[in-house]
This record gives sequence, structure tokens and C-alpha cells, in this order.
Amino acid sequence: MHLVYGGTFDPVHHGHLRMALEVSDRLGGEQVHLMPCHIPPHRGGTGASSEQRLRLLELAVDGEPQLVVDDRELRRGGASYTADTLRQLRAERGQDTPLAIIVGTDAFAGFDRWREWRAIPELAHIIIVRRPGYQLDAHGEPARLLAERGVSAPDALYDRPCGRLLALDLPLLDISATDIRARIGDGRSPRYLLPESVWREIRAQGLYSACPDRNF
Repeated sequence: MHLVYGGTFDPVHHGHLRMALEVSDRLGGEQVHLMPCHIPPHRGGTGASSEQRLRLLELAVDGEPQLVVDDRELRRGGASYTADTLRQLRAERGQDTPLAIIVGTDAFAGFDRWREWRAIPELAHIIIVRRPGYQLDAHGEPARLLAERGVSAPDALYDRPCGRLLALDLPLLDISATDIRARIGDGRSPRYLLPESVWREIRAQGLYSACPDRNF
């Protein structure tokens, strides 16, 4: 199984990392490939550059064998579209390898607004991590897709290369990258919300308006 967890990671924090490890554990210790996007098509600009976000992510996963970084969307350039990435992975991994993308309920709720969204289940499975406070519109396309293709156990993702949806309830950390950026911008410490190595690098580069000379 090739697991992909994409996002802006602006910055990466313990919520991202813990969720990725929880999914890995549910799927028997499979590696999760964290994939920072270059230009996010569904939101405005990022607070840090692609290269800076990649560096923070590499620092965050250092020493954790279940998490690896895949920078293909940064190398490809342009807006980062999931269907393009999955086609590239399919060409590399072959047609029979199970692939799965990991998304939160908040992102999946807008799945039918993703470019080429109908093609994505034909390229990969979708693992939906339920987030408190987010509900799917019962009459919307994402809910219909989950009802039609949903499975109840991770094992069901292994006997087909794509096409199934698995919704998981996981213990999640309620941490927001938006909140972290706001804290740093206001001169407040985000320590313990993200890895210490990431916080050191943010200060060293003065990201998100952090003052490198301030001892938080």
C-alpha cells in the first residue's frame, strides 16, 4: 500500500504528524508519504515558500521511519492537483499497487470541487479521517460517493488498487496551522504545538514574522 498525505504544511505541526502515524498504525505500519503542495489550488498564498515548508517537514519527520517526505509536487511546479500526482504515482507503481490518499472530513466535504474529482477514485482509494465539527452534506456528491464505495475495514483496501473509501475515527490533536501562524505573528510562542526542531528553524529564518532574536 502506498499512502499519500498531501497538504500545505504551513507549518507542519504535531496534529499533522500524529494523524499520519495513527493512519499508519491502522494499516499495519505502512509508511505515509507526506507530500507538500507547491501552489495550493483551493486557498490563497502560503506563509512560507515551498522550499521553506519542505525544510520544516524534513526536520519534523527526521528519525521517524513510518513517515517520509515526497517533494514531487514541488519539483513539478505549477498548481498542485491530486489527479496529476496520482497519475504520476500510477505510472511509477503500476496498475496493481494499492494507492490511497488521506484527507480530513473538512477537505473531503468539498471533494466534488476538486479538479477531475471523478477520476481520483479510479486512481486511488480515499481514506477519510473524521474531524469533530465537520459533517458531510447528506445530499452532496461526497456523501453519495462514501455511501456507494465505503468500506468498514482497512483490509478491504488491499485487494483492489483503487476505488474504495474508508472513513476512520482517530484520536486527533486539535492544532491549527492558522492558529500557529497567528501566534507567531503576535509574538506568542507555539512551543509544544509543533516539533522543537521546526520551531527552531522558523525562528532562524524569521518565518511567519518570527523574530530570530527573541527568546520565546
